[in-house]
Amino acid sequence: MKGQKAKILKLLSQGESETVEFKKSFGREAIETLCAFANTNGGKILIGVNDRGVVEGVQIGRHSLKEWADQIAQVTGGLHPSIHAFQIKGMTIVSIEIHESRIKPVMTHGKAYKRSGCTTRQMGLEELTRTALASIGITWDEIPEIRARQEDISISQVKAFVELANQKGRRPVPEKISASELLNKLGLIKEGKPTRAAILLFGKNPQQFYGQALLKIGRFRNETLIVDDRRVGGSLFDQVEGAMSYFREKLETRFEMTGRPQRDVIWEYPLEALREAVTNAICHRDYLSVRDTEVRIYDQELVVWNAGDLPRELSVHDLKKKHSSIPRNRQIAEIFFYAGFIEQWGSGIEKIMGECSKAGMPDPVFEEIQGFRVTFKKTSDGSPDKYRTSTGQVPDKYRITNRQTLDYKKLLAYCQKPKSVRQMMSYMRIKHRETFMIRYLNPLLKKRFLVRTDPRSVRSPKQRYQAA
Repeated sequence: MKGQKAKILKLLSQGESETVEFKKSFGREAIETLCAFANTNGGKILIGVNDRGVVEGVQIGRHSLKEWADQIAQVTGGLHPSIHAFQIKGMTIVSIEIHESRIKPVMTHGKAYKRSGCTTRQMGLEELTRTALASIGITWDEIPEIRARQEDISISQVKAFVELANQKGRRPVPEKISASELLNKLGLIKEGKPTRAAILLFGKNPQQFYGQALLKIGRFRNETLIVDDRRVGGSLFDQVEGAMSYFREKLETRFEMTGRPQRDVIWEYPLEALREAVTNAICHRDYLSVRDTEVRIYDQELVVWNAGDLPRELSVHDLKKKHSSIPRNRQIAEIFFYAGFIEQWGSGIEKIMGECSKAGMPDPVFEEIQGFRVTFKKTSDGSPDKYRTSTGQVPDKYRITNRQTLDYKKLLAYCQKPKSVRQMMSYMRIKHRETFMIRYLNPLLKKRFLVRTDPRSVRSPKQRYQAA
């Protein structure tokens, strides 16, 4: 008993926390807090203590503790806490301790509560659903969608997945297998209905069932000034590829000459890191939330955010070292793995950091802010200086640092084969040679985006120019 008393004194000195609460008296609020403890990580209530940790004592009768225990069990559907009385400074306090419940949510008077820091708060419908699913070991995406039919599945989407899966070899699929048979084998059809994962991955119109399953991308000058935005719908595969198309279209690039036929294309941010971040956000987001998955591009940083906190077993610190994968959406993660959209489970953060390191960029910032957020930051001079992707052809979209024009892109694409100045002027519909030289040819030559076919005879009438 002395040991227990010492622990009580230590708790009093430490104050309230996620697992400790002080109450002057026993009543409805105390029972609500017990439910919150049972729905979170367990905890202990000290009755007869004010919220400053000062012992005021509580009056109890001979049968009070049993009556309290019976009342708790009755209004919570069977919670059985450990209850003990102690004498502290000549006054009685009561310790009521409850462990985390195996079956959740625990409710009282028709409501469920959760502990958040030192606060007990009521659970909303979304949290209730998550808690109930986790309690029975089912993820949200594994549940059959009762509103859907197998006809809502896109055969072409399934065929595209089969091709990807066979290329990766992680789940070889017979090419002649029907979509229905394959989805049944993968557990994506249950009781004759497509699961929620099946609709999101292969549905003809996933947003018909889940309007929140969208990716929103925007370019911002500041928090209120949006200069460009796009909403990407379709299947989850479509959303990943839609994001990558946007990045290739909107992010800046510069080129470095290597002395080889290929040039090095240096992107504003490493594309493989962005692909991994977006894929993780789409795969692990909380689809019970009504908020879209977001990508925000600012002048000096790029933010990928999704509505989905980390699993309780993981912290942000844990992510930066070897850790097990705890997918929020088990079926979606499995299909993404088979298709090669994610690599070894639990290795995504490591890959993101590795790609940023190769690019000479700072480590991304990982945060839990109303969900999970990854922030990519540029180097001190405003742009990455090492990230390279070899290419043997001129990209569809040109990005010339601090000088971006559609005309430059158009001209470079035209000059895949050697062209004369006259041919280029005609193609660009420019009549004045001097204007063309000053505005177009000279800057592109200076940046070595265009090269002369005969560099030793600059003024030769046979001189031609070609994209480097």
